This record gives sequence, C-alpha cells and structure tokens, in this order.
Amino acid sequence: MKLEDLGWNAHWDGRFAPFANDLVPGRVRVAYHDQFAVFTAEGERVAVASGKLRLAEEWPATGDWVALSPGGERIEAVLPRRTVFVRRDPGQAMRPQVLAANADVAFLVMGLDHDYNQRRLERYMYLAAASGARPVIVLNKTDVAMQLEERCRACERLAPVVALNALTGAGIGGLMAQMEPGETAVLLGSSGAGKSTIANRLRGFEALRTQPVRAYDSRGRHTTTHRELIPLGLGWLLMDVPGLREIQLWSSAEDGALAGAFADVSALAAACRFRDCGHQLEPGCAVRQALEAGTIEPGRWSNYLKLQRELAHLERTVDPEARAIYKDRWKAIHKAQRRLYRERDR
Repeated sequence: MKLEDLGWNAHWDGRFAPFANDLVPGRVRVAYHDQFAVFTAEGERVAVASGKLRLAEEWPATGDWVALSPGGERIEAVLPRRTVFVRRDPGQAMRPQVLAANADVAFLVMGLDHDYNQRRLERYMYLAAASGARPVIVLNKTDVAMQLEERCRACERLAPVVALNALTGAGIGGLMAQMEPGETAVLLGSSGAGKSTIANRLRGFEALRTQPVRAYDSRGRHTTTHRELIPLGLGWLLMDVPGLREIQLWSSAEDGALAGAFADVSALAAACRFRDCGHQLEPGCAVRQALEAGTIEPGRWSNYLKLQRELAHLERTVDPEARAIYKDRWKAIHKAQRRLYRERDR
C-alpha cells in the first residue's frame, strides 16, 4: 500500500523530516490499549509504544501518523496532528480522551427516527469546530423520516446536509461527493444511528457487524467496539467510532470553537450595544431582539449558554489560575453585598 493511499502528502513530509534518517512513517489503524495496528508502505505492522513515548503526553490514537523503528515493531514518536477530536473521558478521571486524529471531514450521523435531537447535534457541531475538521451532517433512515424537510432546513443552517438511507444505499452518493482524494472522514454519532451500516455501504460489503435498534426509542447497542481507520478503495479513508452516549466537553473557552459552532449567536452577541452585555435587560441587546423576533430558536440559545457554562466550569477545574480568579471575583461580590447590607441597616 502506498503512503499516498493513507492520506500522506507534502504536509506530512515536513512533519516527518526530523525522523527521516532512520525511522519509518506509518498511520495507526487501530489502537488496542498498549498495542497498535499500523499501516506502512510495507504492509500492516503490530507495534508497541517506546519507553520514551510512554512518558510523553501524546499517546497514539486511531488516525495518527507515527514514526516507527526500522523494523516496525515500536512507535518512537507521534507526528503533530492536523486535527483531533477530543472529549472528556467518560470515567471519573478528569482527563481528555482522543476519539480520532487527522480527519479532514466529520460526518455527524443522526437517525431520522427517535435518535434525532437538535441539541445533541449542536454538541457534535462544537466537537467538530474544536477539532478543526469540516462538519457534514448526515441524516440517516429517510425511509422512517419524521419531518424530513423541516429537519433538513434546520440542519442546513449549521453545515452541509446529506440525507440518505444506508440500508438501501439511496443518497450515499451525496456522502461521497463531500470528499476529496486523499482525505479522511470520521463517523460520529450515537449508538443506533447507522454508522456501521454506512461504513458497510461505502465498503461495498458487510465487514462491520450491525444490530437493530430498539423499536420504542431507536436506541442501539454498541456495534462498533473500537475505533478503526478503513481504506475504502474510493480514494479516501474512513474512521468508524463507537457510538457516543455522552459528549462531555474538553476544550478551552478561548479557542473559538463555541463561536464556530454557534456562528449566528456569536455574530449577534458581537452586535450588542454593550461589549459586556449579559443579554438580559440591557438596552440595544441584539440577542434579545433576535429571540423576540424568532430569528434564534430559544432552545438553541439555551444550549449555547449551557455549553458556555460547561466550558467555564471545565476551565476552573483544570486550571488553578482560572479557579483562583473565579474565587476572588465571587469573594469581591460577597464583600460588596455585605457592605451594602450594613449600610442599609444603619
């Protein structure tokens, strides 16, 4: 297999240059805890992380380009990522979990049955904006679609939309039209949305096991159990990711991802009369005017505020300096309140 078939281009030539003398380039197909299946120009290799890499912060993930030892049995380094999908680890530990690396396109898959949820889709949009990949909304199961046209219009305000039926293949061409040669796409969505069926349709055969969803709520069980990079033979690659039951944010409030996922809300907030507008009772508030006029859906605005609070809480949790600033601010507020109460009671 040629490296170009795995997405290699001139960009990676530059990033691999420091290792070019004695190491071999490869791309991680699957990450199994402490072992990795890696594509190379000489075929697939099973490798482990080197001792030096085990002490580093960049643990290899599916989709990563890596530098392998000459024999291909050891990963010596992870090349700097172009894009990366990260969420907070669903476990108790406060740490990031990498879902996929170096994807150019994020196919955000949502079933048109009971799986459809506009607020969850907005969280997927945030995940894509934080990653750096371009989002494409994939509405699957058009055969059982509820309010198809209305939902397509709502999604088209956020990103390009492809409506399809993965079981029959109807509309799958629209998905392929979103890709360029050499690019990598990642499938993101909840269990039961049809990601594995879409992957099978693109492959041309049923390589990935599929399962039916529950009839009363369209929830599925995890069909995909690990993240895998799949060469399709279509000139581009696909990463299939297990269904996401929850998307806890792992990002910075300052990285612009929230503004990217809610471009309409951010543009209106920037047009407010006051720079520090709280969007409550201030005169000249563009956001309040848009809500009253119906330009912004109240649920979308509420979700924007919710994600904003989550990011602020995350920042205080992982950043001692941000936590200290927040604590000092509330100390000053409480001190001012006590002073006002004392003056009132005199």
